[in-house]
Parts: sequence; C-alpha cells; structure tokens
Amino acid sequence: MAEKITHSSRPNNFKQNLMLITVISTFGGLLFGYDTGVINGALPFMSQADQLNLTSFTEGLVASVLLLGAAFGAVAGGVLADKLGRRTYIFILAVLFFVTTVSSALSINVTMIVISRFFLGVAVGGASVTVPSFLAELAPTHRRGRIVTQNELMIVGGQLLAFIANAVIGNLLADSGHAWRYMLIIAAIPAIVLGIGMFKVPESPRWLISKGRKKEALKVLKHIRPEKEADSEYEYIQERLKAEREEEKAGFKDLVVPWIRRIIFIGIGIAVIQQVTGINSIMYYGTEILIDAGFETGAALIANIANGTISVISVCIGMWLLGRVGRKPMLLVGQVGAVVALFAIGFFSYAFASSDLLPFVVLTFTVIFLAFMQGAIAPVTWLMLSEIFPTKLRGIGMGISVFFLWMVNFVIGLTFPTLLSSLGLSATFYAFGVLNIFAIVFVVKFLPETKGVSLEKIEKHFRSFDSKKSKAVKGTKEMV
Repeated sequence: MAEKITHSSRPNNFKQNLMLITVISTFGGLLFGYDTGVINGALPFMSQADQLNLTSFTEGLVASVLLLGAAFGAVAGGVLADKLGRRTYIFILAVLFFVTTVSSALSINVTMIVISRFFLGVAVGGASVTVPSFLAELAPTHRRGRIVTQNELMIVGGQLLAFIANAVIGNLLADSGHAWRYMLIIAAIPAIVLGIGMFKVPESPRWLISKGRKKEALKVLKHIRPEKEADSEYEYIQERLKAEREEEKAGFKDLVVPWIRRIIFIGIGIAVIQQVTGINSIMYYGTEILIDAGFETGAALIANIANGTISVISVCIGMWLLGRVGRKPMLLVGQVGAVVALFAIGFFSYAFASSDLLPFVVLTFTVIFLAFMQGAIAPVTWLMLSEIFPTKLRGIGMGISVFFLWMVNFVIGLTFPTLLSSLGLSATFYAFGVLNIFAIVFVVKFLPETKGVSLEKIEKHFRSFDSKKSKAVKGTKEMV
C-alpha cells in the first residue's frame, strides 16, 4: 500500500492529521465491539426453529467461537503486524471483517456460521492487539495514554451501537424471520470505512525505521508533528531501536527463571480476573438474561441498551480516573462493587422469582455491575498489562496473557447458556460472585502498584525476591 501523505501550510494541521488517523484506526475497535455485542440480540432469533434452531450448546458455540478465533488472532497479530506493517495488516483485517461478516449473515446452518464467526474472531483478535500498538507508535508521548484508550471507548461504543441496532431491528422486523441476518450485516459498513480509510493513513514511523525506510518515517513524523519535534523523535526512535536490538529478548526457554515466571503469572492473573467477573456473559447474553428474568424479547432488546450506555459512560469516567488514582485501589474498588452486584443479582433473582419486579431488579444490578466493571476493572486490566512487563518481556508476556484472556473468555462464553439452563439465573451469578472473591484475594496478595513506577524499577522489584519470597508480591513502597 503506497503512502499518501499531503502536507498543509496550516500549523494546526498536525493535531487534525493525528485525530483523523486515530478515528480511522479505531474503527477496528468499533468492529471489535459491534461483532462481540451484536450476538447479544441475534441469538434469540437464530434459535427459532425455522432459522438455525440452536440448542443451549450450539447457542454457546455460536457466541463463543468468535472468542476462540480471537485468541489465535491475537497471538498471530503481533507477528504479522511486525512482518507486513501495522497499516497493511489493519487493511487486511478490514477485508477479513467484511468477508466474514457477509458470510455470517448469509449462513444457512450452524456449521457455516460457526466457521464464519471463528474467522471473524481472528480479525477481532488481530485488531485487539494491532490497533492499540499502531496508535501508541503514532501518538506523541504526552498524549499516548489518552489516544490509545480511545480504542477502548470505540469498543464499548461499538457494543452500544450493536445493542441499539438489535433493539430497532428486533422490534421492527421480528416477524420477518431474518432479523438476526440484518443485525449481523450492519458490521460490513464500518469494515468498508476501515478498509478505505487505511489508504489515507500513514504507516507507523517506528516500523518504517525498523525496516530501514528512514526517509518515509521522517515524512510521516513531519505529517503529525511540528518539524523540530519530528526530528527529535526520529533520532530518539533510532536510538531506542538500536538499544532494543542489542538487548536480548526473553523467550519460552527463560520461563524457568523465577522472577520471569512470577511476572508472567501475574500477567495471566490480571487477564483472567477481567474475564471471571462474568462481564462477557452480560455483553454476549444480556438479552437472554433479561428474557430469563421476565422481559419479553422486544422489551429485553430495548432494556439492553442501558447496558451499552452505562458501559460507554463508565469507560469515559475510568479514562479520567486512571491518571489520578492508583491502579491497585482502583481495581479493588471495581472488584468489590462487581461482587456486590453479582451476589445481588443472584439473591434477588431467587427472592423475587415470582414477582413482576424481577426483570427491573436484574436490569438495575446489571447496570451497577457494568459501571464498576467498565469504569475500573477493564481500563486497569489493559493498562497494567502494558505497564507490568519490562521491555525484554513485553512480547512474550503480552502474548501469553492476552491468549489466556481470550481462552477464558471462550470457555465462559461457551458454557454460560448451559449453566443458565441447568443451574438457573441465581446460582450462575452466585458462582461468578464466588470467583470474584478469589480474584480480590489475588489482587491483594500478588498485584504490585505500577502507577508512576518505571519499567526498570518494576524489573528490579521482581528480581529482588529470593526463592523464599517468590509467592508474595509486596506493595508500592518497595518498588518506588
């Protein structure tokens, strides 16, 4: 893909150029959110006897197979983005998003939609690791956190868009027999926007320099930075790449080293914590949960918009809090709030089982749960995963952690419909509540505070433990 960069004489164009790049690139996050959220409203219509006639197991399979594909897409994404370039790889993902979206919407049986959604998941997984990396490499240091977290905002925005589309289509076209197909096919539009938009977006200057294409890299930097800043950053990137080449990277053989094992263990733990909250059982099966609580299908689709709305609002609040509150206390507050909400859903779904108020009570506590989850747990999870690994560990550490995140997501997504049908709403949410108590214990016992701590100090902190202390991770004071 040839670079298409036009320069303007207006001095304020640098921010506008960067903003355009950010908006176009985060359509990958929008697709991530839409494709994971749309199944929420599509499943009740897919399950009808004259459509795909899904059972509890095949319902879970259709919803979760995307997550299995995402696990492999995330692992392969880093390698392919390094080889092909971030920009080129995101364009390929846009094509894959489009093709698999169309094939999912045209599916004539369970086998076809499972295969289509698996490869759609590969695109989702690739976007989940490539888009944030691409943005981080294009953003100025002082704006990196805000720009990268905009992708998280687009993800929940995509889920909200999916919930709104589900509600409109599910109520207006419920009798057409193909409402779920219309819900799915909408994702083809942002896929087209992403694909066309990538022709207007430059390649990552860091990647260009790593491939010896230095003139192109400087040209890109001058497109998104003032000239002096571009020249300075150009020199800095060259120095960092040289230092990274001289530094030996950690590999699987290094996992026998105690301090490396310890930090990988914590990375996996952070990833698993996000999933055992049960967040994605609500994002994928929220409509089914509300129907099980007593709403009619059309009302459940409309009520589910509240879940998407609170997610967007909470992510905005979480982005604001990240620069002001420590990672560990923010995560603990989020987990305690999530546990209370989960046990409340379990208790009231049993106590109010025969009451007309049950669906509204369940919706209320679902919204409260999402406020804590999306406002505290989710943003801290991704930020800490990017902070906790020293440079030599970042590749293998992020790869292993994100793989576990998607695989746990897959298992929960696959089994949730079966749990719901066999255990019931109350027992299922009690189970999530218990798992989150163990998650709180993990955070208190093992998680370090990383806010304001350099990567070098994090590495020194983990190296400092002897074998007798290898099972405990102490607090911030020892790190700073």
